[in-house]
This record gives sequence, structure tokens and C-alpha cells, in this order.
Amino acid sequence: MGSLSLEIKARCPDPNRIRKILLAQGASFKGLDRQVDTYFCVPSGRLKLREGNIENALIYYKRADQKKSKKCDAMLFLCRKKNSLKKLLTGALGVLTVVDKKREIYFIQNAKFHIDRVKRLGNFVEIEVFGRKGSSSVAKLRGQCESYRKLLGIRAQELVRDSYSDQLLRLKSIKNRDSGLNPRF
Repeated sequence: MGSLSLEIKARCPDPNRIRKILLAQGASFKGLDRQVDTYFCVPSGRLKLREGNIENALIYYKRADQKKSKKCDAMLFLCRKKNSLKKLLTGALGVLTVVDKKREIYFIQNAKFHIDRVKRLGNFVEIEVFGRKGSSSVAKLRGQCESYRKLLGIRAQELVRDSYSDQLLRLKSIKNRDSGLNPRF
């Protein structure tokens, strides 16, 4: 059948408030994971190698860039912590960017919550809800995402449409543009 997921990402001005709400709702805390996501150059979608203490996987996904909950079509290959896959993919495809973050991972039933501290970008919260294709409708999962968004007090203006990798690439582009406008002598 396959799986289906929808997700929301938002800026998080107060991670402690989100943490307290999740724990008050009975969320199970899985741990704090330092994750380094290496994104590779691919013709479509996104391909990243996640290296962490808890989660290690090669992930290919396609997702629309939008602020509301977004459907994510993903394929996941679980990896061992230290392997030669990064070297192989870097040589074959080239590295697009690297996202370095500290991630707190929580679960409530079929929902996964991340409180992220992303190097160079700041604090974020993510909500991912999972279902099975055929037994879970996109509308049902979207409603669940929206319900959790309201529970956590995430305001519309805090929602983020794109990935951390896109945000870092945009920062790099601005930095490169600005350095060209202000040459050092």
C-alpha cells in the first residue's frame, strides 16, 4: 500500500512553550539528535543523507513549497551511522548544501514533532502526520496537521514554505551577491 505523510514547518520563537505543550499532551520524547543533512545535486526533488545519533537515512522526497500543510512523497533507506555512502554520493552527484541542526523528537500516535535549532537559521517546529495510502485521506491528515498547529499556537505568519536547504541556499546567494556589491580592497 505505501505510506502517506503531510507536514507543517514554522518558525519557533519559544521552543520551551512548544515542549511544555507536547509533554502536557502526553507526547513521548525520543531524544535529542544532532543531525547533519547533506543535500546532493539531483535533477528533481531532494536527495539528502541524514547522519545523526538517532536517525540515519538516505531520503529522496518531493514536496510542494507552500505554507499550509504539504503532502510529501518520500522514499527512505535506513543506513548505519558511519558508512561510505556520503563519499560515493558526493563524488557521483556533488553536494548542494549541508544543514546542521539539533533536533528534539516527539511522538503522539501517528504524529511526529520536531523542535529544531538550525545552524545559521534559528528555531523551528515541524509537525508530520503519517497514514497509509488507501486508508488515510489527505484531507484527514491535513485536518490533523491543522489541529496540532492550533494546539501548539503556531500563527499563520510563522509558517515556512520551503526547506532548511532552500533557506541556506538563499542566504548563501544573498551573501555572494552582497560580497560582489561591496568588494574589499
